[in-house]
Amino acid sequence: MAVLDLDLDPDLPMLGAAFEGLGVKSEVISWDASVDWGVFDLVVIRSTWDYVNRRDEFLAWAERVGPHLHNPAAIVRWNTDKQYLIELAAAGVPVVPTIFLRPGDPIEIPDLPELVVKPAISAGARDTERHQDVDAARRHVAMLLEQERTVMVQAYINAVEEHGETGLIFFDGEFSHAIRKGPILIGKRQVAGGLSALFAPEAIEPRTPSQAELVVADQVMAAAVPAGSLLYARVDLVPGPDGPRLLELELTEPSLFLDELTAAHFARATLARASGG
Repeated sequence: MAVLDLDLDPDLPMLGAAFEGLGVKSEVISWDASVDWGVFDLVVIRSTWDYVNRRDEFLAWAERVGPHLHNPAAIVRWNTDKQYLIELAAAGVPVVPTIFLRPGDPIEIPDLPELVVKPAISAGARDTERHQDVDAARRHVAMLLEQERTVMVQAYINAVEEHGETGLIFFDGEFSHAIRKGPILIGKRQVAGGLSALFAPEAIEPRTPSQAELVVADQVMAAAVPAGSLLYARVDLVPGPDGPRLLELELTEPSLFLDELTAAHFARATLARASGG
């Protein structure tokens, strides 16, 4: 069983207090605990950041929980493999230029000034590295492919060093709030290759998103899944040469960067699901 560190996720105390304020009893339980999940009116995935090396087990658990799970198991399956970016790009969403390489594929990567290499199934920037040397990038890809992992190679967006990422958080399909995430892959530093923690530390601050970011985030949400099926979502955007581009769509276990007001918003949206609307 995974060790449950309640101090690891600062959203949890805020959310627990919000539920208490609504007169709702809530419990924080490790997803792999020996529990009868059917006794709960609703099960909400939060900081399950240890699923990466146990994805099959995690997906089987999600299926067992059944219709009370949010976000639903089908969305969790789709979203925990970043090849969903292929589908979103095909739907017209502006996505950071990305190629995917699967075990057995020839290692053909773009000759760009800077690249980011990471596994398609990952969380918290683990095994993610920024490369200014295409040969080093190729070696990193080869290492991950040898581990039978699908690899994604993205162009590094230099503008992120000044602008940062914009994370737009949605509850029940409605925009709630946004944050600025400072850059993780700074200079030549390869942050996550030797990372032992569950996630890389980030510099976070509130942000008012631009109108262009709101438009792209709405486009992402509309293209991703049927309307009304998401209890929560975080759309991570970076500045591109022609406007905001999607870096990742977090529908499984994103940090939501809650405060008292937004935690209450999330709690009310959750309670509405539990009561059937």
